[in-house]
Order: sequence, then structure tokens, then C-alpha cells
Amino acid sequence: MADARPITYYGTPVLHRRCADVTVFNRALGDLIEDMFASMYAAKGVGLAANQIGVDAQIFVYDCPDADDVRQKGYVINPVITSTSDAVDDGTEGCLSVPGPRAAVPRATVATVTGADLDGKPVTVTGTGYFARCLQHETDHLNGTLYVDLLPRAQRDELLREAGLTPPP
Repeated sequence: MADARPITYYGTPVLHRRCADVTVFNRALGDLIEDMFASMYAAKGVGLAANQIGVDAQIFVYDCPDADDVRQKGYVINPVITSTSDAVDDGTEGCLSVPGPRAAVPRATVATVTGADLDGKPVTVTGTGYFARCLQHETDHLNGTLYVDLLPRAQRDELLREAGLTPPP
């Protein structure tokens, strides 16, 4: 049975560096992905990267609507954004690791991510609208970037304080 794990917050070291590539595809990996879904649902999120529950591994899960409001659910191991549209949306986003505040962040309206499934076989996921935003947000997480890191410093620091977190020096 899957266990919801606590969410790590901005300032936790594993959130601020590139996560390790997954090289072992086994039952433990499947159990981790189940725990990640449980953690995401418990926190009422639409996406979750492994480092958001303190795990140093290139994996994210999602359950997020696309531009046509169709629910997309799945996971990607060792994700790489391979293409994005030229069209950009300035919608807002938030983050389970910076609980509460949201901010406008420009993101491509279409994004394609490649990676692997639980068997190590190649997968390709293309998202539109909010789902494209989710794919980009979660891939950024695994590379050590949170959405607040994409904002001007003063805005980032204000959002971190609003979330009850300490801005970096």
C-alpha cells in the first residue's frame, strides 16, 4: 500500500541541485512512484517531483488537465524536455514546496518530455495548456529549479516569506 510522504520545502538541499538519474528499474521504483502519487494527492497537487519528498531521483508524477480539460495521469523517469512551442502563456503557478502563494511564470503552451517507464522503455509525453506547464515545472524541479527561482529576487523573497519560508542570503 502506498504511503504519503512529507513534502520538502524550499531551502532543503535536495531541491536545489540536479537529481540523480534512475539506473535501476525494479519493484522498489514502482513502490516509490505509488508513494509519490499518494503524496501528491494528500498535498492536493497536480504534479510532484521525487525531490519534493526528499528523494534524489529523476522521477515525477502528474494528474493534471490539459488544454482541452482532459485529465492526464502518469509518470516519467529520467525526463528531458525535448521540445516546446514558441507560444507562451503567462499563467500563474504555485508549488507544494512553496505552499500558498502563486505567481505568473511564462511557460510554453505545448511541451514534450521524453524519458522512461518502469521497465526502462522509452516514453514520450506531450502536454498542452496547464499540463504543458506541469511538465515544465516538474522537469525544472528535477534539475534543481523551483518556479520562484525564475522570478526577480525581490518577488521570490516576498513569496518565500508569504509561504513562511526563509529567503536565501
